[in-house]
Amino acid sequence: MNPQVAAFLADALVLVHLVFVAFVLAGGLLLLRWPRLAWVHLPAATWGAAIEFAGAVCPLTPLENTLRAQAGEAGYRGGFVEHYLLPVLYPAQLTPAVQLWLGTGVVVVNLAIYAWVCRARRRRDQSGGRSRP
Repeated sequence: MNPQVAAFLADALVLVHLVFVAFVLAGGLLLLRWPRLAWVHLPAATWGAAIEFAGAVCPLTPLENTLRAQAGEAGYRGGFVEHYLLPVLYPAQLTPAVQLWLGTGVVVVNLAIYAWVCRARRRRDQSGGRSRP
């Protein structure tokens, strides 16, 4: 593969990965507008939490590292969260305890969002508003 193409694809994959992480954490808010999105969001959130609880690395990370190697760039050890997000959020390295907290955070945030969405829809239905199909 052309090194410039590989570098572009690796950078694009980072953006896709970041959007996925944001969707996992807060995508439930989109249910207020598109309720059927729950069929996509629930599996995504489950996957995100499971990766953190297992202390595993998302499959997108090795793919990014492979593309970086093909571009003549250095890959990195660990996972996406550890490499890109934790340096921003936490000064220490990613540990199993931090991953447990991150996974728990995904679950708690999404439970709160889903409870809020369900309550908002129930209030709207009780006030005579029609819910969207």
